[in-house]
Amino acid sequence: MEFVLELVIILFASKVAGAISVKLGQPSVLGKLLVGILLGPAVLGLVSETKILEEFSQIGVILLMFIAGLETDTDELKRSWKASTFVGLSGIIVPFFIGFLAGVIMNMSTFEASFLGLLLSATSVSISVQALKELNKMKSKEGTAILGAAVIDDIVVIVALAFLMSMAGGEVNLSMIILKKVLFFGGAILAAWKLVPWILTKFSRLKVTESVSSGALVICFLFAYMAELTGVAAIIGAYIAGLAISLTKLKDEVVKKVETISYSLFVPVFFISIGVKVSFDGISQHLMTIIVLSVLAILTKLIGAAAGAKLAKFSWNSSLGIGAAMVSRGEVALIIAAIGLETNLIGQQLFAILVIVVLVTTIVTPPMMKYFFKRSQSKKDIKVTA
Repeated sequence: MEFVLELVIILFASKVAGAISVKLGQPSVLGKLLVGILLGPAVLGLVSETKILEEFSQIGVILLMFIAGLETDTDELKRSWKASTFVGLSGIIVPFFIGFLAGVIMNMSTFEASFLGLLLSATSVSISVQALKELNKMKSKEGTAILGAAVIDDIVVIVALAFLMSMAGGEVNLSMIILKKVLFFGGAILAAWKLVPWILTKFSRLKVTESVSSGALVICFLFAYMAELTGVAAIIGAYIAGLAISLTKLKDEVVKKVETISYSLFVPVFFISIGVKVSFDGISQHLMTIIVLSVLAILTKLIGAAAGAKLAKFSWNSSLGIGAAMVSRGEVALIIAAIGLETNLIGQQLFAILVIVVLVTTIVTPPMMKYFFKRSQSKKDIKVTA
């Protein structure tokens, strides 16, 4: 029953902290992330990092990206493919090369420095999705460019990671990894076209309560599982599932029901769990390294992705808002860091440093997004008034 008490604390604290954050003029997600640090082992120790908390958190981030897919304007997504490509690729190239140089300066081997560059190239927009919703930018050109770029980022970085591990002597079959990804995306597109509408229609005819929302969750979790199985992030699978359902007549019903389930329980757990991962043990010994890598992680992604957005003819403030949304490394970078630790590409000390760096990028993302997108909106309002 200990976890039940932790759930009470998490749900109460996340809502209160979110409300305080909004009152102070910041996105609610920032307050939720910070209160997670306060509740976790690093400060009060009221919530601990357990397996069940991690599972609830995983469901939360999957549902968050599923909702993002449901609320994405698919026509706008098609139109913004070029912008997504520019943002995704430039947001990889700049962090990779700067990260590699930083690794060389830190006396890392070529493979270790390359791994650091790849980790800094990763992006997780799960936190950005919540900020986009609060800023009413989910269906905007900027929002769809961000979500499309996140898919591209995940594919390129994971394939590059597999290539690096194979070059480093790991038992990695690069051809098989690429084949799995091709099969997943090919299968996902086919399923979205034929299977998803059929499953939802069949579920809608069942004489049981909440049959449509249950059918939607079956599709969501199946896509997430298959994505994870083929080496694609589960959140990408969930996002594609949301996109598929957004094209059906049952979209509005699914959005309403799934949002209720997600935001009342699982999504708050996800936000809090990020802060719970923070540990201040030995931080003073590596403070300068953490500061330098955090600044590099923020600036390289911000500048790189913003440059891609500018190439796609977004305004400077919109470009910087898009760049800010790509800054969060989130759970994707944590997974990559864990792979690096398991394969001895990085040591335990660097792993602990990178965990804090990833958390820093995640916490700074919402206020940065708000700042740049609000500036962009203000300039548009001035032009309209003029």
